[in-house]
Amino acid sequence: MTRRVVALVSGDVQGVGYRWFVRGQAGDRGLAGSATNLPDGRVEVVLEGPDDDVHAVLEALTGPSAPGAPRDVVLTDHDPTGSTGFTTA
Repeated sequence: MTRRVVALVSGDVQGVGYRWFVRGQAGDRGLAGSATNLPDGRVEVVLEGPDDDVHAVLEALTGPSAPGAPRDVVLTDHDPTGSTGFTTA
């Protein structure tokens, strides 16, 4: 099953390589999406792909190898769009 999720990650997640970490995790699993710094200090992560792979990346967002100090993740599920590729901004 394909899943699309938007995760808003708070904590010390800007200026520490967090978006590039997420991009690597998503790329390793062939997921589409993006990782974007928000003006309020959070990072917005969009992931789309097989449910098991999305779940694995979501677990990594606050795992011990995540750079910085991610504290909280707020998730919302969305309908898949068929996106391809992964971007960072």
